[in-house]
Amino acid sequence: MRIAVLEDEPAQMNHLVDMLENRLFNNLDEPVSCVPFHSGEALRSALRTESFDLLVLDWNVPDLDGIQLLAWLRKQRESTVPVVMLSARNSERDAVCALDAGADDYIVKPFRPLELAARLRRLLAPAQSTAKGAQERFGNWVFDRSASSVQLQLKAGERARWVSLSNSEFHMALALFRNLGRPVSRAHLLERVGREGEPSSRALDSQIYRLRTKLRLDVENGLRLHTVYGQGYRLEFCEHGGHAAIPQSQELAADLTPAA
Repeated sequence: MRIAVLEDEPAQMNHLVDMLENRLFNNLDEPVSCVPFHSGEALRSALRTESFDLLVLDWNVPDLDGIQLLAWLRKQRESTVPVVMLSARNSERDAVCALDAGADDYIVKPFRPLELAARLRRLLAPAQSTAKGAQERFGNWVFDRSASSVQLQLKAGERARWVSLSNSEFHMALALFRNLGRPVSRAHLLERVGREGEPSSRALDSQIYRLRTKLRLDVENGLRLHTVYGQGYRLEFCEHGGHAAIPQSQELAADLTPAA
C-alpha cells in the first residue's frame, strides 16, 4: 500500500509518516509505505510516472498548493485515486472548495489520529476488499491470490492452464495489470520484489523478463510490456499480429476491466 504525503513542515511530515506506517494501519494485509513530498510540483511530477493507493495533501505548500494539485489531478484521465485534504483552514467555505475540487475527505488540523485513521480506512476499503478477494480477472488473465498463480486462456478453444509465480512475481504482475496503460515506477515494482531503494537492481529486470515469458505478454496476445525510459515499465494494449481467435485490441481493452 503506497501513500503519497504532501506536507512542507518537516515535523508535521515526520508525525504523519510515523502514524501511517507504524501505528494506524497494522491490521492491513500489506505494509504501508509512505512517500513524502515537500512541494506540489514534486508530487505532480511523481504522479506522471508513479502510482499511489492514496494521497494525503496539505493545502498550503510551496510551488503548487494542494487545491491546485487536486484540480490538475482530477482533470487527468482515469484519476480515481482517493485524496484526503489536510488544512488548518476551518471554514465551511474552504471545506466545500476542497470537496468540489475533487477531495474525497477534508480534515482540519490539528487532526485527531484515531479519527484520521478511521477516515483513511474508509477510503481504502474498496481497494482492500478487492485485494482480499480470491481472484482478480483481467480479460484472459485470472490472478489467484491464494496460490500466487495466474490462469491463462489466450485462444478460443484453448484449455486454460495455471502458471505458478513466485510471491514477488505475482504482486509485480498484479501491479502492472492494475495500472494497465500507465507507467509503473521502478521504485513501486522494487517494493514488490523486496529490493526497495535499489533502483538499478538487475533483479527487477530479470523478473520483468520472466513475466513476459511466463504470462505471454506479447503482441500476439494483444499486450505489450515495455520499458519507459527514466520511469519504469508499462503494460499496454497493442494490435495483435497472430491468431484470429484473439480479440481485437478494442475488445480486449473492454474485457481487461478488473473484476474481483
